[in-house]
Formats: sequence, C-alpha cells, structure tokens
Amino acid sequence: MAAATESSSVMEVEDTEGDEQKAYHEEFKEIEEIRSLIDGLKDVYDDLRSLEMSCERFTCIIDSYQEQPHLIDPHLESLLLQLLNQARNPDTPVPVVHLAFKYIYLITKMRGFKIVVRLLPHEVVDVEPVLALLKLQDPHDFKNWESRYILVLWLAMVCMIPFDMVRLDGSMKTEAGEKKQPVMDRIIEVGKTYLSVSGKSRDAAAFLISRFMTRPDVVKHKLPGFLDWCIQILHTADRKTMMGTNLLSGVLMTMALLFKQSKREDLLQYAPTVLTNVRESNMMESGNTILRKLTVKLIQRLGLTFLKNRVAAWRYQRGSRSLTENLKQTKQSSNTENKLDQDNDDDIEVPEEIEDVIEQLLGGLRDKDTIVRWSAAKGIGRVTGRLPKELADEVVGSVLELFSLQETDGAWHGGCLALAELGRRGLLVPQRLPDVVPVVLRALAYDERRGNFSVGAHVRDAACYVNWAFARAYDPKEISPYVNKIANGLLVASVFDREVNVRRAASAAFQENVGRQGTFPHGIDILTAADYFTVGMRTYCYQELSVYIAQFKEYSKSMIDHLAQVKSAHWDNAIRELASKSLHNLTAKEPEYVAKTVLPALIENATGIDLHQRHGAILAAAEVAHALSKIAQTQGKCVSDLIDAASTEGLRSIAKKLQDSQLFRGLGGELMRKAVCHLIQKLSESKMPYHGEPIIDIWQEILDDCLFHVEPEIQQASIEAAPAFYTEYCRDAEGKLDTKRRDAVVEKYLKELKSSIEISRMGHSLALGGFPQFMLEGKLMEVLMGLVHASTIKEKSVHMAEARRDAVKAITSIVKTVGVTLTGSPGSCICADNICTVFDALLAAMKDYTLDSRGDVGSWVREASMMGLVGLMSLSVKEDPQLITPDVCERVFCCLIQQACEKIDRTRAVAGSAFIDLLCHKPPLPHIPHKENLDNIFQMANTDYRKEMGNQMKLVWGKMLTDEENRQFGSFVNWASPFETFPRFVQLLDQPKYRYSVLLGMAVSVGGLTESLVKHSSSSMYNYLRGHNYEGEQMEKFVQTVVQIFKDFQKVDRVSVPLLKMIDQMLSKGCFSSFTKTEGHPFPSDMTELVKKELARSGDPNKLMAGADVYCGLLEFPGNTRKNVLLNLVMLLCHRYPRVRKSTANKMYEALVTYDDIVPEESLDEALAILSDTNWDNPVEEIRPIRNTLCDHLNIAKPIIKKTPGKPEGSQGGNV
Repeated sequence: MAAATESSSVMEVEDTEGDEQKAYHEEFKEIEEIRSLIDGLKDVYDDLRSLEMSCERFTCIIDSYQEQPHLIDPHLESLLLQLLNQARNPDTPVPVVHLAFKYIYLITKMRGFKIVVRLLPHEVVDVEPVLALLKLQDPHDFKNWESRYILVLWLAMVCMIPFDMVRLDGSMKTEAGEKKQPVMDRIIEVGKTYLSVSGKSRDAAAFLISRFMTRPDVVKHKLPGFLDWCIQILHTADRKTMMGTNLLSGVLMTMALLFKQSKREDLLQYAPTVLTNVRESNMMESGNTILRKLTVKLIQRLGLTFLKNRVAAWRYQRGSRSLTENLKQTKQSSNTENKLDQDNDDDIEVPEEIEDVIEQLLGGLRDKDTIVRWSAAKGIGRVTGRLPKELADEVVGSVLELFSLQETDGAWHGGCLALAELGRRGLLVPQRLPDVVPVVLRALAYDERRGNFSVGAHVRDAACYVNWAFARAYDPKEISPYVNKIANGLLVASVFDREVNVRRAASAAFQENVGRQGTFPHGIDILTAADYFTVGMRTYCYQELSVYIAQFKEYSKSMIDHLAQVKSAHWDNAIRELASKSLHNLTAKEPEYVAKTVLPALIENATGIDLHQRHGAILAAAEVAHALSKIAQTQGKCVSDLIDAASTEGLRSIAKKLQDSQLFRGLGGELMRKAVCHLIQKLSESKMPYHGEPIIDIWQEILDDCLFHVEPEIQQASIEAAPAFYTEYCRDAEGKLDTKRRDAVVEKYLKELKSSIEISRMGHSLALGGFPQFMLEGKLMEVLMGLVHASTIKEKSVHMAEARRDAVKAITSIVKTVGVTLTGSPGSCICADNICTVFDALLAAMKDYTLDSRGDVGSWVREASMMGLVGLMSLSVKEDPQLITPDVCERVFCCLIQQACEKIDRTRAVAGSAFIDLLCHKPPLPHIPHKENLDNIFQMANTDYRKEMGNQMKLVWGKMLTDEENRQFGSFVNWASPFETFPRFVQLLDQPKYRYSVLLGMAVSVGGLTESLVKHSSSSMYNYLRGHNYEGEQMEKFVQTVVQIFKDFQKVDRVSVPLLKMIDQMLSKGCFSSFTKTEGHPFPSDMTELVKKELARSGDPNKLMAGADVYCGLLEFPGNTRKNVLLNLVMLLCHRYPRVRKSTANKMYEALVTYDDIVPEESLDEALAILSDTNWDNPVEEIRPIRNTLCDHLNIAKPIIKKTPGKPEGSQGGNV
C-alpha cells in the first residue's frame, strides 16, 4: 500500500474503540495504476509470482474503496470496457479471459452488481458472443466461478435489447447441419442450468430469468412453461441432497424476483396456482433456513401481486421528511386529498387468496430463524399497506396475538419486527397505540429462563427497534400519553439489561425519541451521560449511571422496582449481585418508599421457593438495610426509625428460617451460605438492635461453619463478615466487651490453627487476622504465637503452603489493626517487646520454598511475607526508627533483593515493588546498608524521581503521561520483566552486604529453564564480570561467594542444580580463566570437591549431567585438579544411566579437543576415537574394559570397584 499512499489523497481517521485506522479517500487516484494492471495481464498470466502480485495489488486497491465505492463511478464504464475488450478478443489466452472476469467481479463486489450491470455493453451483436462464452464454461468448475457470474450478469443485461428475440434466430445452422436452437430457449436453458449451482452464479441466474421473463415476447411464449417447470421442481426436488436444495433455492429466488419485477397484469392469472403449489409443497416445514426465507419472500410478492399497487389513504402521515415540502403543502390540500382517497378506499377488491398470504406471513413471524421472521415482517408491512383500513386493523390484531405467554420467543421477536415495520410505514394508526404500547413495554422486559440460562435478548433488542421506529413515525402529541412509560422502559433497559447490545439499542431508541419527540423528561441531560460507549460498561451502568438517572424523580421508582422485582431474581449470579449494590446506591433517592414498600417485599422473597429469587432477595435486603442505616446515621436517627418493627423482625428471622429449612445443604446451599454471610455483615454494619438475642448465636454458628467450607468464595464471605459481626455483637448495646464470647471464639480459632485440615487452618487464620482491636486486648501475644506457629514449616504440615500464606497474611493484618508503639503492652499492641517475634516470623517465611505438583507453592508464602514486612517496617519507622535494628534492616533488604533476582516473574514483581517502597519510604528507614549506592542505582525507580520526570514531561507534552509513555522514558520499572530487573540488581554485587543474596537469587535464574529468564539474567551477570575484566579483587570475592553458596546449599537441588548450570556456563565463557595463571588457587580444587560431594549417591540424571559439564570445564586448570577431575569423569563413563554415560563422553570429547595439553599427543587420537566410536548404550560390563583403556591413554589410575555385601560387582552406580 506504500505506493497507493504516496499517490492518493488519503485522510487517516483514528478509531478510538478498536485502535485501528481507516482511510477516507477524496477521489479515486489509483486509476492509472489500475489501468496498467489490466493492460499487463497478458504479460504476467504465465508467471505465477507476477500474476499473484498483480492480483493482490488490484484487490488491495479495490478493497480500500469498499466504504466509498462511488468514487470509482467516473471511471467505471471505461474500466469495464477495457476488461471486456480483453475478454471478447478471440486472440486473448483463456487464462487472461478468466482474469479479466475476476477483475470485473472485484469491481462488482465493491460497487454493487445493480450499478455495474447497467454499464455492461448491451447491443444485439453481444448476444451470440456472450452465449458462446457461457457455453464454454463448466458450471461446476470452482476455480473460475467469477467468469460464469459476470457472464450471466452480462447476459441479463444483453437479453433486454428492444428487439423480438425471434429475429436473432435467422436460418443459421450448426456444423452438423442442424438448425440452431432459438436464442430465447438458449437463454432460458442457461438460466435453468445455473439455478442448480451453489454460489453467486445462482443469484445471477435468478436475476437473469426474472428480467428475461418480463419481455413481452417471452411472457407470451415462455412464461407459462417456465412457471410449470418451477412448480414441478417444488414438488420433485430432493430436499435431502445439496443439489436439490440448491435448485430449490434458485427456483424460489427466481420466482420471488419474477413476481417483483414483472407487470401485475402478466402474472395475476398465475398467482393463485403458484400460491397453492407453494403451500402444498410444505416448504415452510423445511429444515433449511434459506428455503424458508425465500418461500416467505415469494409469498409476500404473491400477495402484492393480488393487490393493486396503491398508497393507503388511511395510513398515518407525520409529514414529509423534507422541511421544504412540508412548507409547500397546505393543511387544506392535505385534508382534501385524504378525503378523496378515503372515498376510494371502499372500492378496493381483496381476493380470497390474501387471507392465505397473511396467514402464511404470520406463520413466518413465528419461525425459529431471524432472517425468516425479518422477511415475514417486511412482507406484513408491504401487504398491509395495500389493504383497506378494516382489514389492515385485523392484521394488526393478529400480530398483537403473538405477544402471549403461550408463544415462543421467536413469535415475540417476529411480532416486534412486524410492529416496527407497520409503524415505520404509517400503517399503525394512533388509535391502536393503547393496545400496542403495553405490549412493546412487556417485550422490552422479556426474559424467559431455561435452565441455567435464558432467552429473550433478541426480543428486547427488537422492542428497542419498535420504539425507535415509533419515534420517527408519530407526532409528539400522539406519543405524549405514553411518554413516561416508554422513557422508563427504555432507561431501565439502557442501564440494567444484561446484554450490551440491548443496552446500546435501548440507548439509541431513547436518543431517537428525545430528538424526534422532544417530550422525554430530562432527555438531553440523560443522553449526555448514557451514550453509546457509557452503556457498554455494565458495572458502571449499575453502580454510577443508575444513580445519576435516579436523581430525576420521574425515573427513580421504576428503576428501584425493576431491580427489586426483576433483577434481584435474575438467573445470572453476577446480575443479582450488581442489582443489590445498585439498590444500595438508589435507596438514598427514595428512602421512605424503599423502607415501606421494597424492603418488606424483599424480606418475603428471601425465604421463598425459587433459589435465584431467594439469593437475590437476601443480597438486596442486606444492601437496602445497610443503605437505610447510613441515611439514619446522616440524619442523626436510629436505624429503627427508618426500618419498622416488622421489617426488623423479618431481617432477624431470615437466617433462622433458612437453617431450619436446611437450605444451607444440597442444591444452592453454597449460594445461601454466601448470601447469609453477606446479610450478617451488612446487618452488623447497620447496627441492628439484636444484641444478646439468640439470633447472634445462630449467626456465630453459621460464620464458624463457613470457615470450614472447601469453597474459597464461601470461606471468604465468612471472613469478610466476621470483623463487622464481632465489632457490633461481641459487645452489648452499651459497647461493653463480652469477654466470655471473645475468649471462647479466640480459643476455638487458635485450636483450629493446629487442625490437620488445611482449609480449616486457612479460614481461621484469616478470621483471626480480621479481629477488631478490642477483641485482641490482652490476647495479642496468644494470637500472634498461634499464627507464628501456623506459619512455620513443620514435618506434618509441609504441604500446607496455603495455610502458611494465610497465617502470614493474618499476622500482617493484625499488625495493621493494633498498630506499632514504642512503649506499650505486648498483650495489646506491637511494641519493642514483641516486634522482634513478628520480624522473625516474617523473615522465616521468606525461606519457604515448598514444592508440590503445582510448582513452587512456597512463593505464595514469600510474597505474603514481603507485603507484611513492608507494612511492619513502615509502621515502625513512623512510630520510632529505634524499633528497626541494623540487623533486621539488613536481613529484610537482603531477602527482598534475593527474591527480586529469582526466577518467578510474579514474585520478582512483588519483591521489586516492596524493595522500592522501603528504599524510597518517607520518613526514610534507618540502617539501610549502602543506602547511597542503592539510591544511585535505583534512581529511575524512585517515586520522587518519577514525579519529577512526570512534571517535566507534562511541560513538554502538555499532559500527564500514561504508564506506557512513562515506561518509554524509563520512569517506570516493570519488575516482573527480566530485561528491566536484572541489569539493576546485578550492580549490587559490588556491595559486600548484598553480594551473597544477589548471587543466590541469580544462580537460580541463570541456571533456570525459561529462555528469556536465562538470557537476560546471564547477560546481566556476564556484563558485570566483563566490566571487571574477569579479574581483580571483585572477581575473587565473587568466586568466594559462589563457593560459599555451594557449600551452604549442598544437596539442596533447588539451588545446587541451577548453580551447577551457572558455573558450567561461566567456565565455558572463560570467566575463571584468570585463575589458571595463579598457581595453587583454591577455586578449582574447592569446586571439584563440592561437585563430587553433590553427585555422590545421586540418582538425578540432570544433576549428574550438569556435574559432568562442570568437571569438563574444570579441565582447563592444570595440576592435581585435572587428574581428580579426569578420575571423576571416567567413573561417570560407567554410570548405570546410559544417558549420563553418553553425555559425559560427548563433553569429554569436546574438552579434549579444546584443551590439547590434557592428553599426550601420541595418545590423543586413540582417546578421541574411544570417546566417539564407543556405543555407550551397551551394558556396563562391556564398557568397563574400554573405559579402562581410556584411563591408560589419559595416564590416570583405573577406578576400583567397591564391593558391597549382597550385591554383585558394578551395581553401585558411578562408584566403579
């Protein structure tokens, strides 16, 4: 498209919703390129590559004008002539002819066949060439279907020449001496042939015959026979086969077009017969949607044929669409015209067949497919427009009968489409509006539940279309009696409908009514808030847009009623939850109405039979009660002043009734548990006067029971409800603590922290973390120690990583609840006496690396611990920096740095954010090791720096930059990205306090499995070492730290295996080559011993192969180290795992080739031959002599077999 962009005038417009760019052209400027592509067809048709490029370019140019096809009109005729000249030229190769027709098709697709066909040549001399070309075509050739399609269209134009077709026959004979078939018969034969094929050729054939049959000479001689053939096909075609279905589709399409385009006088005599045969063929019972649609189309065209073409005098006319025309007409002339037409209305003769037509069309409105119903609705509108007023009114009555509970959703949808068509055409007189409007409003709320879903979105969408059509069809005075009902119905659908397309359709209908009618209350204000894009966000509609609209009194009650009566019983759980939240927000608009009318109804439904209604009513009642309590608090009243005694008692009894009915069990029990937990939470927050009553014990029992539930959502609902419940009802009405209840609850929860069931530990840990401060008075240390114990890895609870995570979260929550003070009681707050206990627990959790089938589940614990450390450090430094000791600060930062260098992206993201939060904390943390260096390295991530950069960018760009734009300027760090994280943290290797932590984390990442992780972590480390030239003091400290990590994590596969891989990479890159110059350097000998200990008695092939790789890298170091390494390697050559033997042999071969001083020159070839030629998959007994021969060439001692009692020789793996 580059050339086209340069040569054409194009305006780029950004589509903000789809983030795409659309091109809007001013004129068709690629015309010369198009002409050159057409002229070049003869040059490229035999070169496949050039031909494909030409076709792609032509298609690309044409498609770019798909939305502005009129721009090609000035050049259209000349382009068609240029292409047809090539097609008509007898010297043109056949492939070029097909390409020319393909290009014509592309132009037709863009501009439309009705425009193109009028410009095709249509002279007498074109008849025979077109027929000749069609005769050469194969109707079933799928490659060149464009040629057949264009030729049939061309024939449809040529066949309309104003001469009798008989004149074209003459006396010409075929080559066999027979008289040629008449042109008229040949054209009909072509049409019949292509009616049975699938694709565009069938459509063109239907168009051809329908036009050809309108000729007077053809009507006279061929029309009856053709109709007989069509009727015969209707009865004889096999509908079970694709061929039969295609033929039926073509015949029905042809007859529909024929009755549309031909003169009524020519076809009227045949219409009854055709109608009868169509009805008898039972085509409407076919399973093929296209056949049913075409049948409906044919029936409506038959109905229009029976009736004279006229404009109904009785139809309702709002006036001309043109203001000029309206001004020209006078009221007097209009009245006179209507009166004359009305007088003529009684003279209309309606054939009996019309009743059958109307019946068939009404049946089409009930069809299961939308396209059939839509065609039937348009047919109803067209036929009704030619009927007398009385009969038309009967049709309207029949359509209204579709809106009954006995009808299907398809009938409702078809009825809405029919009403819209009738209204749009002015055929629905205002006197019918009292019957129609209630029906449309019912359709606007149609939603029929079927199992765990519902149908009706298409009905509601069609109802919006009806309202849109009515807005354009009627004067405001006709609609004014129904304005409030329609406006409320449309707004309810715009805001609360589940489907986004219905919300948008209702919004468009409301907008149309506001603009056309001008009588909708507060229409402009609402339109500005409820536009197309706004109603696309469901949560926003329920929680914010509804509140804005409800401020207008005309709409508030209807919206509240809809939520309480309809949406609270909706089948979708998400809708019920949104409805309850929306009711909470809308209660403030009509508090008295909600308290006296809505709340009692919700309480009654809360214990009903229907599960969805019960669930939604409980949620809604809880939210309404909470909203009323807020209003009472604002007004300085008690909640009982707004909620009467009956409702108070009803809210109290909900949980008891559900428990007595055992509705917490079985089907829907989970929903009820969540709903009742929510009810308890909201009633507690509402401060309902239930203190000391038996219901409190029932609520306590329900909450405790939910803490044991295996469903996380139910457990979470109980955890969220517990703080509000204990805050209100663990004290009496005067606010005095109920110590007996408190002690019993704490004792029970602490006991459950030692449960053998993980889900119980999780729930009770989080519940303890949610305790209000007064419940922890005097019990803090007891609770803390219980949680610390639960967060610690024990032998029997190693697998309970989620329980430990929640215990850590609970500790963090308690710290935030009780706060941190320097001099306080350890039983009531975090102080100097117990803060070390909390720090130790959180830091111990940072060492949780538990693995199971889900992977590193210990990372959940570590992430929770990091968040807890940030919160505790922040509270401590704000209270008194003395609470943070240098040792604690160093340990915290070392742990965060280690996690920020490890392999899990999510964990790195948490660690990086926590690290920056503490580094940039205000007030600053004391005792941060190497604080100045950290500030320099992480300046780009500093919050203050980000703010400063943001202000500078705002001055440059005139706006605050987005996160993505900030990232481009380096002012935001994505800590989950290895590319951004490792280059920063690797610089901390220069800092002694952090070197161990950085290397420990980097070792796991460099030796990891993910390609991007290994790539960025290793490159960062090598860049650091390269900066120190792989030597010097820093390199010595680096090596010492690596050795120390290896010693500390001996036999810990999580660290040792990736560490071996990292060391192998570093050896292969020559990072330790400088130590070869230092005689007696401890690194090679230490590493050899460490690898030997790590591989001893190991059965992990990956570890063994990684160790062999390190051994081969250590061969670089001469002396005793090399002999020890070679001895260990040859032992691995006789390991019990063949893959270990093969890998070791390959690595040894590479090492011997790389380091030519390992083996004497005279023995090198023999050693390499042994390593490369030996089949290391053979049994160990066969390999051992070969291995021993290799030892002789390497000048090392042969390994001696260790004999173990009770086992044969050679069974000890690598110890041979």
